[in-house]
Amino acid sequence: MAVVPTPGPKGPRRSLHFVPGGNSRMFERALELDADTLILDLEDSVTPENKESARRTVCKWIEQADFGAKECLIRINPQNSPWGRDDVEAIIELHPDGLILPKVISRANVDAVDQVVRSLEVQNNVQPGATSLVLIGTEVPEAVFCLADMAGNTRVDGLTWGAEDLAGELGARAKRTAEGAYLDVFRFVRSSCLLAAAANQVHPIDTVFVELKDQAALERECAEAALMGFMGKLTIHPTQIDVVNRAFTPSEVEVAAARELLLAFTEAKSNGKMAFSFRGQMVDVPHLKRARKVIAIAEKIDSQRHS
Repeated sequence: MAVVPTPGPKGPRRSLHFVPGGNSRMFERALELDADTLILDLEDSVTPENKESARRTVCKWIEQADFGAKECLIRINPQNSPWGRDDVEAIIELHPDGLILPKVISRANVDAVDQVVRSLEVQNNVQPGATSLVLIGTEVPEAVFCLADMAGNTRVDGLTWGAEDLAGELGARAKRTAEGAYLDVFRFVRSSCLLAAAANQVHPIDTVFVELKDQAALERECAEAALMGFMGKLTIHPTQIDVVNRAFTPSEVEVAAARELLLAFTEAKSNGKMAFSFRGQMVDVPHLKRARKVIAIAEKIDSQRHS
């Protein structure tokens, strides 16, 4: 049975916030936000004529800024673009926490980047394997059928999906019903992303929510994602961060129940049992794994708050 991953080495990945590459004002503001992860973006938020200058600026940010407990990820350009390889070469020597790979289509795409990163880590005296990869694995239709294989590369530690790019590729007139629920094809892709991440024990991350003024809808979507098993969500505006963090933070009630369940398992195990009745429900090993995950996330968040 796959084990859903506990938080990463720098803390939880509840909110992963995009910062346009080259926009120093937004970057300085982002350092003060409560996002767990900052994604410095060299792809969609940067025009072609500004790609190289944005890369230079982002490299200066990584060199000079104090990210504190925040994870620093960089969304590079696709490797089949004129800028993708140069992005990797410029960034790896600065020891970021990881790279976001957009528009990946196959395991071969991921393995090729892994090999380049491995070589650059050696050249720049970076600990081998220190640079993680997070995949945006559904921006083109053919990638959906390769998600589990792509996430199987050992450098990958996160998987998310791209509803906006996928909608463009499909020529979809809408992504949602009139009530705000995802249409079937997008629900399928979202679920496929979650399952592929869990199967490979990497972090499942929900996609962006683009209706910036509809906070109530964002809250509903975050709550649904957390119930499904997603561990965090991409954000594109500062007002989304607190909503996302709350949704993916275990409540005090959840944590207390998880601790109580662990104690009950300890007692049951001493009596030779691993399946028993707890609060009127039959529980066994899957419930134990879930309780341990809740406590691990809560403890990591608490540690981050006091660091």
